[in-house]
Amino acid sequence: MKKVPKAAVSLLLNYFVDDPLPKLPKLLTLAETLDRGHKRTNKIRRLREILMDENNNWHLFVKKLAEEVDPKCLKKLVECFFVNSMLDGIPLAHELSEKYDCNIPWVILMDPTTACNLSCVGCWAAEYGKNYNLSYEMLDSIIRQGKELGIHFYIFSGGEPLVRKKDILRLCRAHQDCYFFAFTNGTLVDDEFCQELRKLGNFALAFSIEGNREETDFRRGQGTYQKVIEAMDRMKAHKLFYGYSACYHRYNTENVVSDEFVDDMIARGCRYAWYFTYIPIGKSARTDLLVTPEQRAFMYKRIHEVRATKPLFAMDFWNDGQYAYGCVAGGKRYLHINAAGDVEPCAFIHYSNVNIHDVSLLDALRSPIFMAYRRRQPFNDNPLRPCPLLDNPEILVDMVKESGAKSTDMEAPEDVEELTAKTREAARKWAPVAEKIRPRPKAAQTAQGTETTQAATAQAAAQAAEQAAQASAQASHPSAEPPTPPSA
Repeated sequence: MKKVPKAAVSLLLNYFVDDPLPKLPKLLTLAETLDRGHKRTNKIRRLREILMDENNNWHLFVKKLAEEVDPKCLKKLVECFFVNSMLDGIPLAHELSEKYDCNIPWVILMDPTTACNLSCVGCWAAEYGKNYNLSYEMLDSIIRQGKELGIHFYIFSGGEPLVRKKDILRLCRAHQDCYFFAFTNGTLVDDEFCQELRKLGNFALAFSIEGNREETDFRRGQGTYQKVIEAMDRMKAHKLFYGYSACYHRYNTENVVSDEFVDDMIARGCRYAWYFTYIPIGKSARTDLLVTPEQRAFMYKRIHEVRATKPLFAMDFWNDGQYAYGCVAGGKRYLHINAAGDVEPCAFIHYSNVNIHDVSLLDALRSPIFMAYRRRQPFNDNPLRPCPLLDNPEILVDMVKESGAKSTDMEAPEDVEELTAKTREAARKWAPVAEKIRPRPKAAQTAQGTETTQAATAQAAAQAAEQAAQASAQASHPSAEPPTPPSA
């Protein structure tokens, strides 16, 4: 399969983003024509049936995108995220991964700063202060190095990344071939910032929210919920592409996936949702806030229901392991660089051998802790037990000790045995539940028609994209609330 010339891609996108729904049949017909080996013909045809069904939530999803998001933002989403990152980037990353015998990720998560304008209860970043920052030059260098490895997708966390919004916008201008994303508390989103986002098109946000007004303000401070809602309304008025992120724990799990909450987020313009479970990071973390096995199983089922019925692309960082073939950390799909420059396998695994100020990105990917991840992935044959900390703590202990990685926690370095002692009981209780509900083989799913759900459709689309990319490569987180995700 030869790469489609960039000029042709640009012309196709210019044609499609202007009133896309009527043009979908032509686009899908073109996809069938290009699928000369007929490896994805059935998936393309099934996608056609779903997208053209006016009663299907996928159809409504596309309709809302077309009506509510600026065409330039849609074009940059497709051009930078799907074409540059997935179709072009993934094959190069696969090729170089084999060449250098190391994992090369699809996305890099990095913290421009530990500074934040809020001090959310339980957020580990809230304890770090304002002393750590990655300079613009270093952020730019990481991106330039990443592009050489096929990485065109970059996520900002923190701290509150928009404390550094001028530098982030500068990065978006300098790298118009990349797609950027940030987890934010939303309080720094003003009209001027929205105008810049619309001009650039290649930067999206996920607003951190804990549920309703009472739940959010308890954790983040009085009035924060209203500021987040105002930021969403402002983003919607400027026709921007955005979503929300939520950390679920024992006391809010059912609320953050309720029909009332999800429907409200959709009505406010959110097109996607990232769900993160509570992880007891830090020496003062409370283990009683970990979700119960029953709650985790509920989330697994509920996220599938949301994807099957709502015009929202919802993702669960832990429970979607079946679609990522296990843990995505350690450079397999992503890595984390904190504001001090420590290169970590995961934003929740604060151990490292190297600092980006001292080594290249490629050398960091070949450091001992990353190679330990590579040798052991997947950590479990049950995709619902993907995480080395939450589900397989004994493996994390082995990898940290074997690699000699040091704790990079900025507040209180934590021995890996201390860390994993807080998750071992949860892992033990989850194992039999995960075994009962583990996904059946794809053939069984198809036989029962589960491919009619949005989740299965999303999976098929993702698999098709990666298969296409591979083919191209061959041819050429009460008073002590949980920490937030590694974000605002």
